[in-house]
Amino acid sequence: MGSTNLLSKRRAGVLLHITSLPNSNGKGDLGKEAYNFVNFLADVGIKVWQTLPLGVPHADNSPYQCLSAHAGNPELINLSELYEQGWLKDDEICPSCEAGRAKCILAKAYDGFDKQATVEEKQEFTDFCHNKATWLDNFSLYIALRNRFLGACWNQWPEPLKQRDPAALKEARRKLELAIKEIQFEQYIFHKQWAALKSYANEHEVLLFGDIPIFVSYDSVDVWANRDVFKLDEQGDMSVVAGVPPDYFSETGQRWGNPHYDWNYLKESNFDWWVKRMQGQLEMFDILRIDHFRGFEAAWEIPADEETAINGKWVKAPGALLLTAFKKALGEMPLVAEDLGIITAEVDALRRDFKLPGMKILQFAFGDSPENPYLPHNYEKNTVAYTGTHDNDTSLGWFNSLTGEEQHHVYHYLGFSKASMPYLLIGTAFSSVANLAIVPMQDVLELGSEDRMNIPGTVDGNWGWQFSWEQLTVSKVRKLSGLVEMFAR
Repeated sequence: MGSTNLLSKRRAGVLLHITSLPNSNGKGDLGKEAYNFVNFLADVGIKVWQTLPLGVPHADNSPYQCLSAHAGNPELINLSELYEQGWLKDDEICPSCEAGRAKCILAKAYDGFDKQATVEEKQEFTDFCHNKATWLDNFSLYIALRNRFLGACWNQWPEPLKQRDPAALKEARRKLELAIKEIQFEQYIFHKQWAALKSYANEHEVLLFGDIPIFVSYDSVDVWANRDVFKLDEQGDMSVVAGVPPDYFSETGQRWGNPHYDWNYLKESNFDWWVKRMQGQLEMFDILRIDHFRGFEAAWEIPADEETAINGKWVKAPGALLLTAFKKALGEMPLVAEDLGIITAEVDALRRDFKLPGMKILQFAFGDSPENPYLPHNYEKNTVAYTGTHDNDTSLGWFNSLTGEEQHHVYHYLGFSKASMPYLLIGTAFSSVANLAIVPMQDVLELGSEDRMNIPGTVDGNWGWQFSWEQLTVSKVRKLSGLVEMFAR
């Protein structure tokens, strides 16, 4: 599907991360259930599937802190397809493998591929490695080294490897040749499976909507291999880290700990690192959300030795120059600006100058003045309306947490409809003038707080939610498709 003006047409979408798809292994993947989900969306008239970032996460499984801005998470690979290809045998699955599936089973799959793949398949793999070399060469070496050093961050590696001494890197590539090939194979399979899913979705008139975290993790190949892009000292250490000041989500703000960009270097290099990142993501997705868009105008810099985000300061960023570079390199930009939190007139002007839609969250709309920008009567068409996001409680959980007076106020604004939560909120999003209206799958399924995806500022118990098809009753399907049809989505 072409990218021209994708965000100007009236559509509805569902937010569901790949890991939340049904799967007996406890984590969704790119297999048949992903295709079943596309079928469900197409059947009810939903035109957009929004996911969270697809990168390789750290131990906490947060998709917003990844080991690479380009690589896909091999844990999302559908293993059944590798059996069907004959590259894996049934007896190669063992209980001990499941904990480290990507390291164990996919290594066996590469061995099977190496021995049995056709000439054409091997050429396709070679072409993939060549076409993605600008990021894949560094990534495959980085992961091989990280595994060798038992998961230690690159700043704890031996000095020659930490500082990327050419002779040390050459020797590491020689010693780790097989491990590097296995990692490249994982990325080849991931991107091949993702491209097939995207093709299937587009054939069914479903657009894939991705998410770019504005910052990258310090423990990532991006920082290790592109030191000049970030504000680091000669040893590679950070003096300032990223986050946000105190807001709705946290009284002490959020200290993310990511490195800040050296915008002077990026300007001198025509924002090449960022342009390549955006190009790679637009190959994978039809639409992209820029998480923490306000960081393109100014970012909250926190001294690295501060434990909270309170004592930070805003530091300007060259957002207009960066977005101009995107437009020059990429043409039409199907980008959504995540503009939640403390948004200044300058941030809003930057978004409007490039005609990017912002976000409106209905859970933020009530209990304030009639001028509250999240109330539907204040929306404009170039907007993406949400009942809530992955960082919010479910809409039912949110509503149940309100006082009786607050609940009355919500129903009063919405005309004392007989519809119950959360479908009343879904209908409100769909009926708004916003071109795109998105609802989390938890709201489609009418689930409570125990099924939320993430609680910002906490580490444990997040990102693990999965749904089951049994939860999607006929009445829920009818309600959803009825709202899509009623409000011309």
